[in-house]
Amino acid sequence: MRELKILGVVIFFTALIYIGVEPFAHSQMHPHTAAANFDPQKGDVEFATEQVKIAEEVLADATDEKDLNTAKKQLEIDKKFLSHISSFWKDIAKIDLSKGNATQGAQNFMSAGCVGCHGLKSQGMNAPMDDASASASFGVSPPDLSAAGAIYDGTFLAALIKNPAVALKLEHKFNESKPHPMSKFYGLGGDINQEIADIVVYLQSIAPKDLSNKEVFENACQRCHSLKYEGITSNSDTKFLTKYMGSTPPDLSMMIRSKGHEYLEKFINNPQKELKGTAMPRVGLTKESQEQVISYIEKAGDRKKDEREALGPKVLGFMIIFTILAYLWKVKIWRDVH
Repeated sequence: MRELKILGVVIFFTALIYIGVEPFAHSQMHPHTAAANFDPQKGDVEFATEQVKIAEEVLADATDEKDLNTAKKQLEIDKKFLSHISSFWKDIAKIDLSKGNATQGAQNFMSAGCVGCHGLKSQGMNAPMDDASASASFGVSPPDLSAAGAIYDGTFLAALIKNPAVALKLEHKFNESKPHPMSKFYGLGGDINQEIADIVVYLQSIAPKDLSNKEVFENACQRCHSLKYEGITSNSDTKFLTKYMGSTPPDLSMMIRSKGHEYLEKFINNPQKELKGTAMPRVGLTKESQEQVISYIEKAGDRKKDEREALGPKVLGFMIIFTILAYLWKVKIWRDVH
């Protein structure tokens, strides 16, 4: 009976730490954020609305004059941003991709000057500059767009063409005085919304139907990141990339072990949600493509995951059986003594 009481005390304090203390500590170090949202319009408006709510709470808790003034300014900034982002996405909602024309989109792609930076290798068009020259000119190597229509959300692509800084969530880094390397699309003289829809549909029409996890990673991430465990290095020159980003983008080989699957889901979907002010852009992947990227990162950094998870139940089963046998042995040996 004494042993059972000791076991009960151990279980109680273990549960207290695991259920009470640990989640609280985690919430302080990693505040809760909403799950990944693959509707860019809804996700951006919800995020901006949440920032306003937070600013209002800070203002309500402010006591001295300095804190009050700071909180009021932040609330004003956040409200302006909410209005701005809502207006932007209302404008993007007018772009009807169902009416896009791929043939016209191919012409628009050429006429808009997209080929001045981007390649379409699947269509026999290489990028005008090699990666080293491109990263020296832009800071980062522009992506080949052969697979863009398959891995990126169509609405995101439309927003990206219309205003890259807003779509990529990088307005804190790029503005009118420091424009994004990819210029805004001002139209070709006709209906700008129709022209954008045509380009997006064209990119979707030439995109491959199936891509491996590695191919999605290379298209979505390799411009900035390396994955040395898989023999993959960044396409861009590190010297220019570091200057462009403000810091050197990390090698992602062990990212799954250091951050975890859930964090990467949110971060890739909306970096600002987890690390406000980061220079990493919103990637704009579809849910399926993002899962492929994370799966590939997981393959590189946690190759033993399946083996480890399969071994877990066996170890627990062994410990349970061993505990039962040890208890029965103790009872048998000490029965006469007691």
